[in-house]
Amino acid sequence: MADRVTAVGDTTSLADRKRRAGQRLVIGFHGHTVGDDLRNLIRDVRPAGFVLFARNVAEPAQVRELNRELNSLCDPHRPALICVDQEGGRVQRVKAPATVWPPMRVVGRARNLTADVSRALALELRAMGFNVNFAPVADVDSNPKNPVIGDRSFGNRAADVAAHVVAFVKAHQAVGVAACAKHFPGHGDTHLDSHHDLPVVEREDPQLREVELVPFRAAVAAGVASVMSSHVVYPAWDEDWPATLSARVIPRLLRGEMGYDGVVFSDDLEMKAVHGRWPAEKQVERATLAGVDVLLACHEAPLQEALFRELVYAQERDAGFEKATITSVARVDALRARFFRDAPTPDLALLGTPEHRDLALRALAEGEG
Repeated sequence: MADRVTAVGDTTSLADRKRRAGQRLVIGFHGHTVGDDLRNLIRDVRPAGFVLFARNVAEPAQVRELNRELNSLCDPHRPALICVDQEGGRVQRVKAPATVWPPMRVVGRARNLTADVSRALALELRAMGFNVNFAPVADVDSNPKNPVIGDRSFGNRAADVAAHVVAFVKAHQAVGVAACAKHFPGHGDTHLDSHHDLPVVEREDPQLREVELVPFRAAVAAGVASVMSSHVVYPAWDEDWPATLSARVIPRLLRGEMGYDGVVFSDDLEMKAVHGRWPAEKQVERATLAGVDVLLACHEAPLQEALFRELVYAQERDAGFEKATITSVARVDALRARFFRDAPTPDLALLGTPEHRDLALRALAEGEG
């Protein structure tokens, strides 16, 4: 179990290292309530936050109470990142009576509705207690055979996707929900789903820069709160490692060339693109070299515990790893300081209002017309 970690450092205490290790994890779980096993795991790990899925949702009031309880179990000086994938379309974890939004491809085809949709969606999330949305998808839908992106993308033209991504990010963050541009540096030209396999994008560097990187560059310029890495190999930049585990892709492109210093989340480490290919020790080592701040482990406690232990031990073994961990925790704290406000939580009556439903129907009609 996580509380059996016993390594003790020379310059910082075990408690310091455990605290920092927990702040590099966002965890998922099963069920509508906080059971004893989850409560014990939270006590031991003290994660940065949680991610909810449809399996955690019964109805909005239950979600709001669940999020309240999860936050109450964390350090009051470090409010929990309460995360969700609420993109609209087929990736929408909370459905009716919340507003059911059309796919972003449809929104992208409507006339200047992206900011309005984003703002309404974010307000509904805040009403349920969420403060981080793993959206928007900043991938360009450039491969018709792509099994995982498709209509989740705003479109197949890089400049158009970039414009909609910026509108989405700014509207979300204006009402206090941290946005997340995903899946860096681009999952749109794959023909495999990283949930099930390890995709490879064979484009050359100039093509990648002219297409895949354009929306992410725009998101960074717009002040996006966070970016999510992709479990995709880009041989033009790194022949051996997917972006989540590559020491070349995020450090060189996102951190270096784009100057991004916000939070980078990994995609879920239980996806088959990485899970089972590399042990937890290697995932932690490589993700940290890759510039990933927060590791997502969305399902099972054994992996969450293994990642936590390794995040502690690696600080003990390697001063460079400890320094990187301190930097990552500082980025997470900066996200909290920027977006977690004392403003009153919107009322649940905001969900599915006639105005929001009408907006969704208007986007659908214009985007499919």
